[in-house]
Amino acid sequence: MSDAYTLLRGGRVCDPTWIADGIAGGMSDGGLRDLYLKDGRIVAPPPEGARIGEVIDLDGRIVMAGAIDIHSHIGGGKVNLARLLLPEEHREHGSGPDGLRRSGSGLFTPSSFVTGYRYAEMGYTAAFEPAMLPSNARHTHLELADVPIIDKGCYAVLGNDDFLLERLAAGATQSEVNDYVAWILHATQAVGVKVVNPGGISAFKFNQRRLELDEAHPHYGITPRRILTTLATALSDLGVPHPLHVHCNNLGIPGNESVTRDTIAALDGRPAHLTHLQFHSYGTEGDRRFSSAAAEIAEAVNRSPNISVDVGQIIFGQTVTASADIMSQFRNSGLASPRKWVCSDIECDGGCGLVPFRYRDKAFVNALQWAIGLELFLLIDDPWRVYLTTDHPNGGPFTSYPHLIRLLMDRSFRNEQLARINPDVAAHSRLGSIDREYTLEEIAVMTRAGPARVLGLRDRGHLRPGAVADVVVYDDLPDREAMFAAPALVFKKGRLVARNGRLTATGWGDTIVVRPEFDSAIERRLKPWFEDHQTVRLGNFRIADGEILDHGRGGLSIVPTLTASYSCF
Repeated sequence: MSDAYTLLRGGRVCDPTWIADGIAGGMSDGGLRDLYLKDGRIVAPPPEGARIGEVIDLDGRIVMAGAIDIHSHIGGGKVNLARLLLPEEHREHGSGPDGLRRSGSGLFTPSSFVTGYRYAEMGYTAAFEPAMLPSNARHTHLELADVPIIDKGCYAVLGNDDFLLERLAAGATQSEVNDYVAWILHATQAVGVKVVNPGGISAFKFNQRRLELDEAHPHYGITPRRILTTLATALSDLGVPHPLHVHCNNLGIPGNESVTRDTIAALDGRPAHLTHLQFHSYGTEGDRRFSSAAAEIAEAVNRSPNISVDVGQIIFGQTVTASADIMSQFRNSGLASPRKWVCSDIECDGGCGLVPFRYRDKAFVNALQWAIGLELFLLIDDPWRVYLTTDHPNGGPFTSYPHLIRLLMDRSFRNEQLARINPDVAAHSRLGSIDREYTLEEIAVMTRAGPARVLGLRDRGHLRPGAVADVVVYDDLPDREAMFAAPALVFKKGRLVARNGRLTATGWGDTIVVRPEFDSAIERRLKPWFEDHQTVRLGNFRIADGEILDHGRGGLSIVPTLTASYSCF
């Protein structure tokens, strides 16, 4: 601890929480504001005579909180399998200035160290791994512990695990499910729960290729609707700030917009977050039987204040799709480019599918997918409920975020790009007629304040006293892609880690977890299940705090639970 303050003097603060409360001295009124940092936090102006250790003049530059990526596949078994599947990607995108091959490289399958470095260089200070299988949680945390600088968190995947499906089929009470969900969150050191194609991954193991929202599971006899609503209710009952993270059924299938809208309706006001929405917004109009349903989906989101989304924007070029939805990935394996793919399973509770893919701007389907993602961004009214993602690496690498920001902020640039892709897309899309351009304040909402609020991160995503001193300073450049690609200054917990898009220091961030209360009697039912069905015993399944802390290589940050019925918005 130090008794000295760091002063960031004369910046134009772009903090949507300030704007909402009318705090003077920022973007809202064109004025300048000083920020004081001390012991890794933003603090109130110190008393007269306090020791100022360092003064950094910002000269009117724009200041935002550190950015937060709510959905990015950056750790765990699927990431390692993707690296093994595509060694050529690391040769092509090697990091050595002498042209030699490096292990610390990769664009869409970056190494753990490169992941932290590239995020920090862009002004991101937290990213969340959205698909951690409970049986693979220890591996996931070990890998994320190797990602420097940024904070990390994981969503535990439930909804296709046999214990839950068997208990639901046997008539389990909501209270029993709540205890199981809370136990999983504790045992796996997670910050939320994700459901992937509810019931569908399990149904695939019984040779089913598609499962509709109200179609009974071929073995357990329960519907995706019941799985979805039971898990959403559990998180609400437990006071977990981040609502159920939902990967809807029938990803990537033309006509899936109907199940997406039905999913929103099925939630019946329960808080939920729909992820990579672009892949769930497809209609069947036209000669190709593939069309944009972005307008219909955006309308459903606009009238459902309980719903937040991230888009999963595609970016043209080579990538690899990595998903726990092995039903979908098996179906897409014939589209692999290059022609190789992997589907795997762990403990028969879930797995991952890896299919390399190249998005081509002259291909009608890929080009329309690109337009659908942008339509969703621009047609969903409330930036507090739509967040910037590419579903890295599924839609493209997270390093493409600055380009995506420019597409949202610059209509002329967006229309220039629209004119360069498959010419039939313009006739099948509303994109060219949408005038909306995101403001800097809206970008700050969708990349900072909004994700922080929906995750329950009360001390991140803003620049008020008490917040973690994750601060990003930008030159106000007309080219917003250049502006967001290389911030002038990036501070992580008050320490300068990047300047002009280049690292200046490294270090370790926190692992963010949530710990709702539960009745420990659930372990009496879980213990025999582990002994009969799992290769790991119950006592060895739990991840201890010491495994996360790793002798000081990072810390633990516990998100407070909500103590009453709530809405995240």
